[in-house]
Amino acid sequence: MKKLHVAVIGCGSIAKHRHLPEYASNPHVKLVAVCDKVKERAEEYAKLYHCKAYTDWREVVALHGVDVVSVCTPNALHAPISIAALQAGKHVLCEKPMAISPEETAAMVAASHESGKVLMIGHNQRLAPLHVRAKQILQSGILGRVLTFRTSFAHPGPEGWSVEGKGGWFFQKDQAFVGAMGDLGVHKADLIRWMLDDEVVEVAAYVDAIANKANSTVDDNAVCLFRMASGAMGTMVASWSHAPGGDNSTVLFGEKGIMRIDCDPAYNVVVELANGEKQYYKTGALQTNEAGGQTSSGVIATFVDCIINKTPCPIPGEEGAKSMAVIFACLESSEMKRFVPVSGVAVS
Repeated sequence: MKKLHVAVIGCGSIAKHRHLPEYASNPHVKLVAVCDKVKERAEEYAKLYHCKAYTDWREVVALHGVDVVSVCTPNALHAPISIAALQAGKHVLCEKPMAISPEETAAMVAASHESGKVLMIGHNQRLAPLHVRAKQILQSGILGRVLTFRTSFAHPGPEGWSVEGKGGWFFQKDQAFVGAMGDLGVHKADLIRWMLDDEVVEVAAYVDAIANKANSTVDDNAVCLFRMASGAMGTMVASWSHAPGGDNSTVLFGEKGIMRIDCDPAYNVVVELANGEKQYYKTGALQTNEAGGQTSSGVIATFVDCIINKTPCPIPGEEGAKSMAVIFACLESSEMKRFVPVSGVAVS
């Protein structure tokens, strides 16, 4: 079987720690191109992975023989590059947040439909072993209906993770669109939708810059209230000011018990039932931003499998768009100081 020829656009940390090594280790893939506006960065990875370096993403999207494009650029470029690649007949794996407006998310979904190519969004938390196990437990019915929840994603910020460090694109509104809310909050909005098989229908939120990040023009903290279609309600926190360490936990409060995910240092999932029974599960750690932590995300393997075996994509553009709709509603709520309904996704 012919190997998929892959181009990775954007050679920052997410490409360095996840996309490039995972593609390189996949037997169905051949890396043929890397692209970054910083020529030296592109050339470094081209040499490491024995492929060709580019500095203009438009040139890469137009390449004949490229089957797949990974979009690992600043957020403002996600939609333009993804749409152009889909229209050029490439499958696309796009990092989150998938776009910076509802119009862009709709245009990306439409481009995927029109081209017949896979558009997958890199919401790796759905694929994490502890979340997969937690959902299986939830679907067993042992907790009954989930009534309330809290979920959090917090760490000291991307200064120590991104290649540009302090003041880099993560902190610039024209390139990032949003800060902690887009970097971390969208992960948890997506996770809770998927975990509960439910949709967020209304939000209230505070999204602000309160940590005084140097040279930043985006939010660094968000506290949000979600009302689900089922009637369940809960909170979501996204923060770039938790130091030291971080918090990536989720707690579900059901009719018959409580499930704590990534709360216990020894057990990834802990279930406490109302009848006094306790269950402890070791499933494998959640992906982290620590060195090497991103190389077993499962994102690339899942994406490649969808293409090779023509299996349904578990995180298609439609799902990314629904999760982004929650983020857009939270931003509106914070600005308008009121509850805001979550809009549906219109596909043009």
